[in-house]
Amino acid sequence: MAEETGLREAVVGARVDVAVVGAGFGGLYMAHKAREAGLTVQGFEAGGGVGGTWYWNRYPGARCDIPSLFYSFTWSEDLAREWRWSEKYAPQPEILKYAEHIADRFDLRPSFLFDTRVESAVFDEDTGRWTVRTHRGDEVSARWVVMATGCLSVPKSPDIPGAERFRGETYVTGLWPHEGVDFTGKRVAVIGTGSSAIQSIPIIARQADQVSVYQRTPNFSLPALNSPLADAEVEGFLQGFTAYRDMLRSGQSIFPPPPPDLRVRGEELEALKAGLWNGMGLMSLFAIPNLMRMPDLNEEVADHVRDRVREMVGDPEVAERLVPRGYAIGAKRPCVDTDYYETFNRGNVRLVDLRETPIETITETGIRTAAGEADFDVIVYATGFDAMTGALLKMDVRGRGGLTLREAWAEGPKTYLGLMVSGFPNLFTVTGPGSPSVLSNMITSIEQHIDWISGAIGWADGRQVRTLEADPAAQEAWVAHVNEVAAGSLYLDAASWYMGANVPGKLRVFMPYIGEGYKVRIDEVAARDYEGFRTE
Repeated sequence: MAEETGLREAVVGARVDVAVVGAGFGGLYMAHKAREAGLTVQGFEAGGGVGGTWYWNRYPGARCDIPSLFYSFTWSEDLAREWRWSEKYAPQPEILKYAEHIADRFDLRPSFLFDTRVESAVFDEDTGRWTVRTHRGDEVSARWVVMATGCLSVPKSPDIPGAERFRGETYVTGLWPHEGVDFTGKRVAVIGTGSSAIQSIPIIARQADQVSVYQRTPNFSLPALNSPLADAEVEGFLQGFTAYRDMLRSGQSIFPPPPPDLRVRGEELEALKAGLWNGMGLMSLFAIPNLMRMPDLNEEVADHVRDRVREMVGDPEVAERLVPRGYAIGAKRPCVDTDYYETFNRGNVRLVDLRETPIETITETGIRTAAGEADFDVIVYATGFDAMTGALLKMDVRGRGGLTLREAWAEGPKTYLGLMVSGFPNLFTVTGPGSPSVLSNMITSIEQHIDWISGAIGWADGRQVRTLEADPAAQEAWVAHVNEVAAGSLYLDAASWYMGANVPGKLRVFMPYIGEGYKVRIDEVAARDYEGFRTE
């Protein structure tokens, strides 16, 4: 269906039960659940259509890093059976079509205002309601607000001196032109070697005359071995669908937590290391028990990946620059690629190591490093996102006493269970800080959170509760627990976007929750009449 664009009159004075910010997978499911419960809904989406991050991230090679069959909702078995993924790792256009199919299948588009950016959400303590305002002049009163704003939805602006001076073409991977970009015959610079760069560089290199990759910190990347999905694979998944769905709903994991002292060795470890090249990407990595708890085990696995990189890259000097060092494998989200390392064997691709020759400035015609200047026709910024908190803090969110969310999070983001923030009644965050979030299969975590939020709203409505809010003591205890669990892991080993380290000036706090049994824990909280939450 065509994107929802065009002029419209502002919506002023509307009163709804639920305001939903964002029309990605979380926002779509929340709108569906709210309507299913008989609630009125008003959704807002900055983009011209549904899809969230998959609406914006259209760079060459963009695709999920979780196998498609698992990157799917389980709340509707009919949906699971009628949708047919074409590849093991779905490309961005197909994931966007999946989101569009959900929107049309459940008639969700009318619940959203598109091309509409929420600027503020202000809580009124007298009425117990939120006023949501947008850049188009909309003003809507809502009892509940669900921030389904996405964890990777605010691209980081280039913070390199002289960026505004460049006279050639400039692109940001997280804001890619919908019409695509033709690199044929052009000299292209790609700044960054995170996931979007690793996915796009091989494709850009096949088009462009020259490609220069500016790398500061090399990333670990595992081969996707992407291929069409065979009918037998799909049928096998569907045969086990009910058991898989029930497993997720019960809070079980595909990889049950191992005993804390289990250290795999010998043939078992060799098989697990070899499995990193089986095309299952992140799933094969985290199948290694206690990988993020045992430094010696982690280093042995990392060495195996480094050796494979050396085998794939013909030039030994280039290979050594591409080899990640100085942090644990898994401490930054590993990438899943197609021919990334092999691309550096092409004659039209060169690697610039910014640790040796840092960028001094962008010029009118190219990039100047400590080693000299190079001219380009195109600069691609693959510089990542202001992750997890960026979208929330871009809005002026004000809770009790006019306290802003930015003020409440001045010492780092604090939530209870990653779902609510003390001082901000009736406002939920989907896959927020303090939940498994970006360390999980995001679509599974989204589904679990929306189910929980819908249950909480139903519980409050059934008891005529005016407000539901995280208790300050419960929130502090949860934040302490999140930090304690993280402190015993290797996740703190890297200056990663999990900690906000890629955003200058952002306080470094490890944001996801890595403890076991999260789904069971939040279900138990709900079963105990939302223990740790205050009501009025």
